[in-house]
Amino acid sequence: MKQEPIDFIKFADILAALGTEPRLRIVYHLLRAHPEGMVAGEIQAELGMQPSAVSHHLEKLKHEDLVHVQREGSYLRYTANPEVLQDLLTFLFSQCCARTGLVQPESVFKVCHIEPVMARPHRREKT
Repeated sequence: MKQEPIDFIKFADILAALGTEPRLRIVYHLLRAHPEGMVAGEIQAELGMQPSAVSHHLEKLKHEDLVHVQREGSYLRYTANPEVLQDLLTFLFSQCCARTGLVQPESVFKVCHIEPVMARPHRREKT
């Protein structure tokens, strides 16, 4: 059976989209609200962000297909796209767990019981 080539650019783009704290927090909250999702105002209230910042981050996530959006009257409802997240996890775990055994699968699933820490204040760089 011929194996499909790995789309490294796709996964790099997905990781880049998830690579900022606000976007990672948005995905976290959308996953917790799955399958109903959240309207933009709920995300804004949950994260304490300005509407324009939430909109900017949601657009980046939408561009990488990490979130879906559906209009409900005058509201936009966002949901996490589990298929893209599953593809990303499969890509990562297939090498470290299944193929090489570098990480034991049981240790990966322990992570599921960890609650996120509160946001850390940004460090100022020394000049």
